[in-house]
Amino acid sequence: MTRRLLAFTALAGVALASLAQAADAPRTPPHNVILFVPDGLRATIVTPEIAPAMAEVRDQGVDFTNSHSLFPTFTLPNASALSTGHYIGDTGMFGNAMYMGRKIPVSGNPEESTVTPFFENDITLKAMQPPAYPHGLLEPETLLAAAYAAGLSTAAVGKLGPVGLMDIPGLEGKASIIIDDSTGAAIQMPADLAPDVAAKVGPTAAPARVANGGGDCAHPGARAANEVQGRWFTDVTTRVILPKFKEAGKPFFLVFWSRDPDGTQHNNGDSFGKLTPGINGETSLRAITNADDSLRQIRRTLRQLGLEATTDIIISADHGFSTIAKESKTTSVQFECAGVSGVAPGFLGNDLAKALNLPASDPDTGKAVIPAKSQFSSHGHVILGDPARPEVAVLASGGSDLIYLPGKNRSDLAKRIVTFLTTQDYVSGIFVDDALGKIPGTLPMTAINWKGSAITGPPAIFVGFRSFATDCGRSAVLCAATVADTTNTQGQGQHGSFNRADSHNFQAAIGPSFQSGFKNPAPTSNADVGRTIAQILGLTPKSTGKLTGRVLTEALKGGQPVTFEQRSLSSAPAANGQVTVLNYQAVGPTLYFDAAGFPGRTVGLQAPVK
Repeated sequence: MTRRLLAFTALAGVALASLAQAADAPRTPPHNVILFVPDGLRATIVTPEIAPAMAEVRDQGVDFTNSHSLFPTFTLPNASALSTGHYIGDTGMFGNAMYMGRKIPVSGNPEESTVTPFFENDITLKAMQPPAYPHGLLEPETLLAAAYAAGLSTAAVGKLGPVGLMDIPGLEGKASIIIDDSTGAAIQMPADLAPDVAAKVGPTAAPARVANGGGDCAHPGARAANEVQGRWFTDVTTRVILPKFKEAGKPFFLVFWSRDPDGTQHNNGDSFGKLTPGINGETSLRAITNADDSLRQIRRTLRQLGLEATTDIIISADHGFSTIAKESKTTSVQFECAGVSGVAPGFLGNDLAKALNLPASDPDTGKAVIPAKSQFSSHGHVILGDPARPEVAVLASGGSDLIYLPGKNRSDLAKRIVTFLTTQDYVSGIFVDDALGKIPGTLPMTAINWKGSAITGPPAIFVGFRSFATDCGRSAVLCAATVADTTNTQGQGQHGSFNRADSHNFQAAIGPSFQSGFKNPAPTSNADVGRTIAQILGLTPKSTGKLTGRVLTEALKGGQPVTFEQRSLSSAPAANGQVTVLNYQAVGPTLYFDAAGFPGRTVGLQAPVK
């Protein structure tokens, strides 16, 4: 490991001490806090023309120029960080879908369950609570739950999955106000809100994302942003919830999670089968403006209610984004889609089935997966071996895949899998569970804070996929394309990889707790956002976990600059010479992950620091 000190203050010797003192200093009574999450918003795409409200917060408040999504760069892992202030090794949300080793309900029908549930589902989230799941889903207490217990007014509004994760008892009407896509179906509009919503907004059930259809191999996807649903969430927030919070006269904590630009970027129809414009087309840009419109309306309502002076707004996207590529010369599963021949959904699981000579099946249906006959699994997830006692479970996750080894021969099987993975042109970077020992070509999961107090066990192997920059006319991180294990087509959008396009999320803040016109050069992350919100609200959520972010004291009024280091870590080479390199930064013991992968196969990955 090598390091280079980057100093941004003459007070370097006292910076970390100042940070600790500021974190422990007594505070005035807590302000209100709004956490605004524009799902999938890339840091450098925000301009006054595309997103004037977010640009204004960034330029007049705090601009977190060196921001980071936690890895993996998926929604629910980062929702767990935002909601607790902990890294993934403590929260246990290793993906949007995980292998659980037991069947988990996914609908109101008891017969519909799977060992690989997708957690952007209120029924699944509720099923993971006691008594059925004695220890719950997350080990750390969430900030919203802690705020509710402390007597604050609390609510989470927006995207199905991350909103429920903020305070799961609220899905059953027992805690915070929770309103998401499934309001009116899997969950109900809170009874004390329903009359006002009916009178001031109209429907008390969330509208569907009708305009956001994903298309298929024969038809382009969405050509409109998710405006109808986004407007409904915003109207419920501004016309009903915020006035009620004002009337209550208590400090409040509100999470607003915009589905755009994420949903529209995933499903955009601007680039059918083509890498350009990819997620930089007109529809995707309109989705950014759609999210911005929600923030603008929220800020206007705060001013009208006389709450602006006492309310901090923190904007933090869960992750960045890349354009989907489907190309590979080494996969054994070539598939024609949108005029492009390349990887099929679940290609990694199917390739491993062939390499390991194991039968493959769909974890949802139990039926055999036969790629040669274009019989793929329903979500791309693949079980290898006996479905009742699988040896391998591969979760198709997008820009990266998770591999679980629930059988007995984990160590030998892991080595065979890694040897295969290092020969594939679509792979870039491999991390393995430390319990499996050191495997050449891989780095341990402790290096990315994946081993902590989590209730759910980590996967055995994480596999990152290759990314590269196209000629879309923008910077490399905005033109990034990633080979993706997904049902979406080439030219649409995806995330989850370890490239800098996916890890560089948009972050900004404004309000009475924050400095004005401050560009923060120090690294920040979604875990830091969670810790900072706890500091502002005076909360101490319960947790035994030690993998936490830091309070962003340098961004708070009276804060001092902090020092940080740029570091890198390299694995021992595999038999064919492949090396996994990790670029990261550090503020004291707090780590920030820039990019990781095989050299030459990951956008933003730099040579090891010397």
